[in-house]
Amino acid sequence: MIKSMTGYGIGSHENGKVKYTVELKSLNSKFLELSLRLPKIVSDRELTLRTEASKLIERGKVNITVSVEYADQTAKASTINAALFKQYYKQLQEIAQDVGETNASLFQMALGMPEVVSANEDTVDEEEGKVLMGAFYTAIAHFTKFREDEGDVLKKDLESRVHLILSYLTQVEEVEGNRIPLIRERLSHYLDEAVGKENVDMNRFEQEIIYYIDKLDVTEEKVRLRSHCNYFIQGLNASDSSGKKLGFISQEMGREINTLGSKANDANIQQIVVRMKEELEKIKEQLLNVL
Repeated sequence: MIKSMTGYGIGSHENGKVKYTVELKSLNSKFLELSLRLPKIVSDRELTLRTEASKLIERGKVNITVSVEYADQTAKASTINAALFKQYYKQLQEIAQDVGETNASLFQMALGMPEVVSANEDTVDEEEGKVLMGAFYTAIAHFTKFREDEGDVLKKDLESRVHLILSYLTQVEEVEGNRIPLIRERLSHYLDEAVGKENVDMNRFEQEIIYYIDKLDVTEEKVRLRSHCNYFIQGLNASDSSGKKLGFISQEMGREINTLGSKANDANIQQIVVRMKEELEKIKEQLLNVL
């Protein structure tokens, strides 16, 4: 089974006191690139989330966003040090009077002084951590299902294109039968015009024809191309299928198609080869999205 590199999943989990929501989005990438956006209160859980994501996501450019909602909105509210605020405010008033300043926003200035407002930086306890991870694993499950569904679509498209290449290969075999006799006839005609039929050494001519035809023989290329195509289809249906492996097979398919085109020496075959190349390019483009 193949999976798409593109994925999306969202999951929520709550226990009556707190609710966590985790959202995952991914695009194609050669490696795993994780980007996490976390509330400050769960910053100490970043390593755990990264480790689990690395094991479960494998590859892709992935954005993970975590949000939190508390039933008691004041539970994690910032606190104001009233005594320190008053002290700063009093000092600012005295300085303002000394310099003759009357329009200063002393209240805002006092609030902005060091340690007047302090955020609640308590870390989550074990119970809250389980809620967070529950939301994470739910998001992962939806994310994986999305990738599998997209992978089914990719699989059908890739299979159809490989079968199309195989059908083109059958067309090559259908038109190939006349290729060698035509080449022999054309060379014989050129030689007769050049030196005269009575001056041709037929034994030497046959030797040269055999050598030349051997250079144009595409039997090996056809066998290997068909083998690579079948191997590609097997890889699509394998349980451990991967985009990298399929990419390597597609490269081998490309080598045989290119050699087939260069050795064909036949306009009809070369036209078919062009269509093969077009389908192979589309296959390679699609493989960029396969995990």
